[in-house]
Parts: sequence; C-alpha cells; structure tokens
Amino acid sequence: MQSQFTDFFSRFTTTQLVIAAIVFVAIVAIVVGAFIARRRARTRALRNRFGSEYDRAIITYGPSEAEAKLLDRQSRVEALQIRELGVTERARFLSEWQVVQSRFVDHPRAAVIEANDLINALLEVRGYPMADFEQRAADVSVTYPRVVENYRIAHSIAIRHAGAEATTEELRTAMIQFRAIFDELAGAQKPLAAMSAA
Repeated sequence: MQSQFTDFFSRFTTTQLVIAAIVFVAIVAIVVGAFIARRRARTRALRNRFGSEYDRAIITYGPSEAEAKLLDRQSRVEALQIRELGVTERARFLSEWQVVQSRFVDHPRAAVIEANDLINALLEVRGYPMADFEQRAADVSVTYPRVVENYRIAHSIAIRHAGAEATTEELRTAMIQFRAIFDELAGAQKPLAAMSAA
C-alpha cells in the first residue's frame, strides 16, 4: 500500500505537485468564498424582509439559530391559506374599527380590549391560526414585519390593562399601535372605491 502511494506521487514532478496543491487550495477558497457570500446574501435578505424582527430573533435565539427560526416561520406562513379580505368583509371591519375607536374617548379600557379582540377576529378571518400570542405575532411578522412590534406593544398593554395596571397614556398608545396593525391587516390605507374597482 505504501509503495503504491509512493509510486503514484513519483510519477509527478515537484512542479506538478506544487501546481496541483495551488489549484486545490484555490478551489477550496472559491467554494468557501461562495458559501460565505451565499450566507451573507441570505442574512441580508432576511434582515430586509423581517427588519426589527430579525434583530429580535438574534437576541432571542442567538445568531446561529435565529435565521433558521425565521426561515421556519416563513415556510409555516407560506403553508397557511392566508387571504385578503373581500370588499364586504373589509367594509364590515372598517365599520367595527370606527365604533371601537369612537368608544375610546369615554371608555378607553373597554375600547383597548375591543381593539385587541377585533385584531384577533381580523387575523382569524384572514386565515391566521389562533395559536398563542407569540405564535400569532411570529406568523404576522412574516407578512407585516414593520407593524408586528406595534402589535406586541399594544397586546402587552391590553394584557396589563386586564390587571388594571395600564395608565390612560398607555391605553392611548395601545390604540395607536392597534390602529397601525389594523390598517395593514385590513388594507384600510387603500380607499374602498379603488379596491372594488381593482
């Protein structure tokens, strides 16, 4: 076995062996470089897609696990049957939101609870599963990463309010945050006439 190995290498000159070693190192460097470039591109794509939710995942799971978790979220939501609201559904939700928002002046605590319930109903109609809050927020973050933090803040205030710990200013903040997520989920930023014409 030793002699076969020696015979194999004795057929090559030192120059040929050096060239082969350089080529091998160059190929390894190219493969490693391509791998690093691919990872950086994936990281950049995830950071662009998830925004602050990417940073939150890094803090929660650590750098090595965060991207895998975000990719899992993305796959999970792609498998769900999330749908847009129909014109009639959108009009109904907009009307319900107006009622909830108008109640805030006289009954801020009740309005925040109703806003939280309305967001949950809207998510359910759109096709998001009614899992625990963190799972819902993770699912929402795939499609609406800009406002998921609003959702987390508002929900947190609504939960604290249930224990009578939220101040009036916090309740106002919750309504503003709920409005941001509502507008995204309901497509309320588009005029109804333009949507029905489309």
